Amino acid sequence: MEGGCDCREIRYRMTSKPMFVHCCHCRWCQRETGASFALNAMIESDRVELLHGKCEIVNTPSNSGKGQLIARCPTCRIAVWSNYGGAGEKVRFVRVGTLDNPDQCPPDIHIFTSSKQPWVVLPPGMPAVAEYYKTADYWPADSLARRKAIFG
Repeated sequence: MEGGCDCREIRYRMTSKPMFVHCCHCRWCQRETGASFALNAMIESDRVELLHGKCEIVNTPSNSGKGQLIARCPTCRIAVWSNYGGAGEKVRFVRVGTLDNPDQCPPDIHIFTSSKQPWVVLPPGMPAVAEYYKTADYWPADSLARRKAIFG
């Protein structure tokens, strides 16, 4: 799967499917995106290849207090991925909307739904949690194995 920014200065490729896709409804994501939620595909950093351009890394605060490093295009300023403090450089949270075919990465779970916009209606049967969750309760076995390979 390939993607990039609006001006096409930044182009990247995910060399495998993501481990898991979050649709985050927290107020921090709402503020950062200017939208109702953020859709992030979690994938090992070494499985994201930068094909063109050089990202500008912006250090921003986060609700956890550990911050996040947001990779942005230096020209059009679009955020293409983040590295959150908890996972460090090992996992990228690719902004699904920057993929050429974002429909290839639907959410696996909706998180922080306690602060979702009231007019956002979640599909019946879709996993959703008020805040966060235990990965072992929702992630498929192959994704858990990939996560274990990263963090031990």
